[in-house]
Amino acid sequence: MKEKVSVVIPVYNAEKFIEATVDSVLNQTYDNVEIILCENGSKDNTLEILKGFDNPKIKVIYLGENKGAAEARNAGVMEASGEFVAYIDADDLWLPEKLEKQIAFMKENNAAFCFTGYEFADENAKPLGKIVRVPKTLSYEKALRNTTIFTSTVCFDMRLLEKKQVMMPKVKSEDTALWWRILRNGYLAYGLDENLVLYRRPSKSLSSNKLEAIRRIWNLYRKQEKLNVFKSAWCFIGWAFRAVKRRV
Repeated sequence: MKEKVSVVIPVYNAEKFIEATVDSVLNQTYDNVEIILCENGSKDNTLEILKGFDNPKIKVIYLGENKGAAEARNAGVMEASGEFVAYIDADDLWLPEKLEKQIAFMKENNAAFCFTGYEFADENAKPLGKIVRVPKTLSYEKALRNTTIFTSTVCFDMRLLEKKQVMMPKVKSEDTALWWRILRNGYLAYGLDENLVLYRRPSKSLSSNKLEAIRRIWNLYRKQEKLNVFKSAWCFIGWAFRAVKRRV
């Protein structure tokens, strides 16, 4: 029997997108999944939509208030029962063969940590033709200058990792901070260079705020990773070059 994949989705004010996102998981060719929706105190109609899901593969955790994406994902991981844990954000979409190809790739490489390529899409999930290619592997040092790992593409083999190792820290850019921490502890991140995810980019999302992104990555270098100014600057140049390249 196929190993189970626990799919963790933090949900906050996602009434426009969450049904399509969940459908993209349920429609995977790899069908042994559980979906853990971590409701984070939504103020729109999200709660009613979640209550309307009637599928034994879907479990909803109600956090009661907005505790942030990191805490929502962590709550989902703690509830996960699968041999694998995968993330997808509440407004992104998986292509149908994403899990099947990724799990096979992870087994082939004995990978504890895997990510894939993806494509940018508009608010209506229309692909924009900009596909992000990913390297075969990323070590800690390489990842400091190349933050190409996108959360909605990530999968962990929980037979090779412990849950405490994948708990996201409560900092801004918590996902990047987690990737670096795992890699710093001696793991490699394996990249499956296929476009398997649509990254929906709402026009006013936090990720599109360039100044905020610069501030967050610099603080990660200096405060989270404790890098000196010179190494931080060197890593920042690499990050900036690749960030621009991904979007042009």
